[in-house]
Amino acid sequence: MDINEALYTTRAMRRVSSDPVPDDIVKAMMDAAIRSPSGGNSQNWRWVTVADRNTIVTIGDLYSDAWAQLNETFYKGKAEQARSSGDKATVRVMNSAQWLADNFAQVPLVVFPYHRNDPSGASIYPAVWSLMLSARSQGIGTCLTTVLGTFKHQEVADLLGVPVEKGWINAAAVTCGYPLGKWGLAKRAPAHLVTYSETWGEPPTWTIDEPLWKPDDR
Repeated sequence: MDINEALYTTRAMRRVSSDPVPDDIVKAMMDAAIRSPSGGNSQNWRWVTVADRNTIVTIGDLYSDAWAQLNETFYKGKAEQARSSGDKATVRVMNSAQWLADNFAQVPLVVFPYHRNDPSGASIYPAVWSLMLSARSQGIGTCLTTVLGTFKHQEVADLLGVPVEKGWINAAAVTCGYPLGKWGLAKRAPAHLVTYSETWGEPPTWTIDEPLWKPDDR
């Protein structure tokens, strides 16, 4: 797969089928992940891949509770406000996120990246992104979510046997599976509208009116 196709079309794919992710694809994802930059070459990460159905069902219950807590706190009123204002993009995202909460038990694979001594996430998140790009190249959709680490960190650690007393911290849960939807370009505000040149508030000398890569460019 062309690198630009992977970069431009790797989006959050929450709706996935229950078909298992083959081991050779899991191996490719993990091998790509650990090739990413690591601060001081410390490679201070550990990964837990979960495909056992009973474990995923239990994780799904934790995720449902965590999603409910998120909607009662940080997201309180967000869905209702989006619907009342006609913000269709936010409504779609919220509906997609709710689908994952309702159907987490059918997700075939969840990857949990753990780190320690990486407070900014500068090492672990590039590795997670490499994993997601590798998955995309194999036709696997992924979604990075942090609600389990935020609201259910200890419960997940207990379930997976993670020695958090040794400093291991969950960075995310990455759900993985064959998408039920279609790949495509995510709509974004043009880069020149969110980029400053040299100093804050100074616009760049260039503009990008259309994405520099499109599916028909292949």
